Amino acid sequence: MDRRFGLNLETLVKVNLYLLVPGFVFVRLLTAPMSGAQAGRIMGVSLGVILLSGVLAFIMCRVLTLKAGSRKALALASMFGNCGNFGLPLVTLAFGQAAASVQVYVLVTMNVSTFTMGLLLANAGDGKPGSHWRALLSTLRQPAIYAVATAAFCKAMDLHPETIRWLWEPLKMMAEALVGIALLTLGVQLSKTKPAPVKLPLISALTIRLLIAPLMTWAITTWLGFDRATAAVMILTSGAPTAVNTALLAHEFGGDTAFATASVYYSTLISLVTTTLTLTLLRVWIS
Repeated sequence: MDRRFGLNLETLVKVNLYLLVPGFVFVRLLTAPMSGAQAGRIMGVSLGVILLSGVLAFIMCRVLTLKAGSRKALALASMFGNCGNFGLPLVTLAFGQAAASVQVYVLVTMNVSTFTMGLLLANAGDGKPGSHWRALLSTLRQPAIYAVATAAFCKAMDLHPETIRWLWEPLKMMAEALVGIALLTLGVQLSKTKPAPVKLPLISALTIRLLIAPLMTWAITTWLGFDRATAAVMILTSGAPTAVNTALLAHEFGGDTAFATASVYYSTLISLVTTTLTLTLLRVWIS
């Protein structure tokens, strides 16, 4: 569709980011059949995998003696996965709506981390005045954060927006529309991406994102005693390809844009294989 009609990626991203994702997050958080403690554990594991991936990325940066811009891009590409356009449709199709409720907490953790840690990392050493304030303002502009806060408030106050039909029905429609529009957006993102040559730093980022992150998630969830159905969702989505936001951050704050864009492109294509293999193993594991 993009090659034929030249679809507007910025518009699609805004529809996802400012309308469908907040609606999805709000509806799924209110209807998720899990306790606050379980949600906290899921978010803790997701955050732990992000941090461990960052540690591995910086070790590789030291080994490969990369320049500052490439170090930023490698770290961003390794740490932050596409839990929205890729992860939500993936787990919903693989494991059903119950899995989507788990994925919401993973998505929230990834989004908040991307626009806090990711922004601070991208800003590191750029020398621009007020960069940390810009990072904070960018974080506060993310509507998914307010969807989380509103859902948490409703649960804490025992409010039930689902009883207000004129409000709840449109929210449900937005939540149900996310998977299809997110996949369309992902396709347009791939169509507009021009890949760079594959070299060792890029291979390192792809290995951490697609292979090592799922293994770390499996180890952590097993150690913490997660039930296998919940763990399988987290393991599968932890191997999601690099988030397109990392390329945007690299472009905005002086990172290696070619490297970041190539990470998005190749990780998404290679994930066709790695995700299939991971899902096959997980189905055997949880059966």
